[in-house]
Amino acid sequence: MLSHPYIRLLRLDKPIGILLLLWPTMWGLWLAARGFPPIHILLIFSIGVVLMRSVGCAVNDYADRDFDAHVERTRQRPLATGEVSRREALLLAGGLALLAFLLILPLNRLVILLSFPALFLAASYPFTKRFFAIPQAYLGIAFGFGIPMAYAAVRGEVPLEAWLLLLANLFWSVAYDTEYAMVDRPDDLKIGIRTSAITFGRFDIAAIALCYAATLALLGHIGWRAGLGAVFYAGLSVAAGIALYHLWLIRERERAACFKAFLHNTWFGFAVFAGLALDTLIRA
Repeated sequence: MLSHPYIRLLRLDKPIGILLLLWPTMWGLWLAARGFPPIHILLIFSIGVVLMRSVGCAVNDYADRDFDAHVERTRQRPLATGEVSRREALLLAGGLALLAFLLILPLNRLVILLSFPALFLAASYPFTKRFFAIPQAYLGIAFGFGIPMAYAAVRGEVPLEAWLLLLANLFWSVAYDTEYAMVDRPDDLKIGIRTSAITFGRFDIAAIALCYAATLALLGHIGWRAGLGAVFYAGLSVAAGIALYHLWLIRERERAACFKAFLHNTWFGFAVFAGLALDTLIRA
């Protein structure tokens, strides 16, 4: 089942992308509600995360169909091997995007309006690797757009706090996706794709460290604005320790270690969420 070409195209056999999209969405829902959000909103956003990540993967492979065969890590992807056609990939992406849209129809008008830029971001990100020096920043907005949508669903508005949280996710995305890009840097240099790992060059590790620091600083400021307490900051402290572990892993820039650091970022996202959820639970 997990080896079916459609499953691999949508990366349902590799849940790390779902988790990296899920955690900032959960941050947004819990902060917007100052605790456990309405269950129907939680379910809609959780399913929506899976659907939209799958849409992004299908569009990404369509966009990279002429490059993936030349990259060691991606040469066995279904579009690169011919197991899935271009038409099939686009139909899958379109069908799943429609399902995601139908899913949010019970929510308010602002959520529905925000879904259009969310879809545009998810569908256009793969093409930014042709001309953006740091496409990972664009990814951070695409992966974090569930945050303003979460606030819109819970509160009916998108306050400054939501945009600050989106900015925090942008920095986190640049950090973890630069670790990911370091894995493919030799291949990307050959085929001419732009990534933050190439743009940062020998300052890649320093840039990742600064991005983690900016993420934690913004999250700390958001927690202060929201009146959160010691448990939330304990979660941030754990996340800071995890970030330091990632910097230690990538110190030699070895492919396997960089990929391990990337995968381990789910624990960074979870640590932030756990601190936030427990703090709001205690204060409820």
